[in-house]
Amino acid sequence: MQGVEKVVPLLRLPVVLHVTGLGRTTLYERIRDGVFVPPIKLSVRASAWPANEVQACNEALIKGCSTSELKDLVSCLLTNRRALR
Repeated sequence: MQGVEKVVPLLRLPVVLHVTGLGRTTLYERIRDGVFVPPIKLSVRASAWPANEVQACNEALIKGCSTSELKDLVSCLLTNRRALR
């Protein structure tokens, strides 16, 4: 099918907590510290994370990236996210 772009699944909070192994407080602390991507707003009361961004953050943690490397990754992911608009 021409003109159809790849669909990126969006993960809600319980799934993100499950796939990262983090608790809610720790996840939001990492977002605040800039070492994990923030969610996108789906509506006034609903947020979700692009699955590819969560996977990239998990892979960076598995590789043992430093805090500065994680911050660079998050910055790059957010730049790419803005480019999709």
